Amino acid sequence: MTTADLPRAGRKEWITLAVLALPTLLVSMDLSVLNLALPQLSQDLGADSVEQLWIIDSYGFVVAAFLITMGTLGDRIGRRKVLLLGAAAFGLASTVAAFSVSTPMLITTRVLMGVAGATLAPSTLALIVTMFHRDPRQMGAAIGVWVSAFMGGLALGPVVGGVMLQFFWWGSVFLLSVPVMLILLVAGPLLLPEFRNPGAKRLDPLSVVLSLAGLLPVVYGVKELAQNGWSIAPALAIVVGVVMGAVFVVRQRTLEDPLMDLRLFGHRQVSAALVINVFGAVVGGGTIFVVNVWLQAVEGLSPLKAGLLMMPSGAAMVVTAMSAPAIARRVRPAYVIAAGLTVAAIGYLVLTLVGGDGGLALVITGVTITSAGSGPQAALTTNLILAASPQERSGAAASLSETCGQLGIALGAGVMGSVATAVYGAGLSDPLPAGTPESARESVIGALTAAKGLPADSADALLRNAHHAFTGSLTAVCAISAVVLLGLAAIAAALLRHVGVTADTPAEAGEPSAQPVG
Repeated sequence: MTTADLPRAGRKEWITLAVLALPTLLVSMDLSVLNLALPQLSQDLGADSVEQLWIIDSYGFVVAAFLITMGTLGDRIGRRKVLLLGAAAFGLASTVAAFSVSTPMLITTRVLMGVAGATLAPSTLALIVTMFHRDPRQMGAAIGVWVSAFMGGLALGPVVGGVMLQFFWWGSVFLLSVPVMLILLVAGPLLLPEFRNPGAKRLDPLSVVLSLAGLLPVVYGVKELAQNGWSIAPALAIVVGVVMGAVFVVRQRTLEDPLMDLRLFGHRQVSAALVINVFGAVVGGGTIFVVNVWLQAVEGLSPLKAGLLMMPSGAAMVVTAMSAPAIARRVRPAYVIAAGLTVAAIGYLVLTLVGGDGGLALVITGVTITSAGSGPQAALTTNLILAASPQERSGAAASLSETCGQLGIALGAGVMGSVATAVYGAGLSDPLPAGTPESARESVIGALTAAKGLPADSADALLRNAHHAFTGSLTAVCAISAVVLLGLAAIAAALLRHVGVTADTPAEAGEPSAQPVG
């Protein structure tokens, strides 16, 4: 049977896709929307510096840690059921967070939001597979829409947060999700199919505990090293996480129906796509981290203005992510991904041309080119992972893809942040103005703070020195990123070239599929 003979999704499925895109956008937006509200809420709640970090990071920690569990749970008890339960919990936790009266209360609600948020991404992706799997071209387009919603949320977070704070109190940023979750709760039972794996066993509690014990310490350790530099506690956390992860893997090998199907890693298409996903996220997450610091510390932009200037790059990624599946109908995905990564590498090379005296237009141009090139990789690797996985395990496969992306972003901030710090320290010209504290050598933010306590001439000299040094950090990180992306492009072209164009890869008739319920 050719793709043209397969039943195609109709109007109902595409309307349902729009409903599924909304919570996806909100979950990713919540990863960044709170940054601008932090000063105001910290003052109102009396949060100290450690508590501020937990307010920001607890949500992302928990989302990353629970993705695998929630994706597999949806395969077992029903994807629609898990999605709707998660949406209700997310809306309720967001409402409580908006009216928090203490820091512990806000941190607790952020954790609950993370648990609920972890149900949304894998469930929405798995339901997309359920609705569109009979036509690979439609499924590719639907996944492109999903990826665009996720990426769009990341880009919109700081901007929407800034606008809300302009007119309302800090709790308003949490209430954004409430009407969206209400729409999902009303429309979901009417539009969403319910699918689950009829042959699945009960969820193994020990595997859940081991997965959390492996992921949480690693994500925490990497983020702490990125934010505060080297120390023994986060390093030990990473070691503990790796050990627990190894125990988790051993456990999965002994189970008839594991929480994570390790056989997926033996599929060349899946393993190559996951590698590209992880290291693409390392490069993207790490570089955007450095670019945002540069925009605010060197160019002196407010977070809101920096977010607005990054909007073109977000739009470029959405456009290319949505158009990539259509291109993959005529050109093998391997070459579309490789070409996109090469374009992204060119964008990073443009960023290496930024000089010590500034270059805002050059930075925005380079980041936009890079984002445009990254869109096809984000859309097509997700599609390849899901297409190669049995339908009854698509929730687990979706969660695996998302977990790799989350870990890549966390690792990227740590690795690229460390590179930037090292290059910055080496790039400062000695001697520094008299009376400059040692903190100015540690980071450009430290230099900005130090300059406030110096005489005008000394402050200007220190800032020129620090700006030049951190611009060197930016160009070094971008040069490394360009090399990594060119390597990933070669991996894509070599390891994925066997995958045909979308029109030639319909779902196999003998492939096991999830069964409808009710």
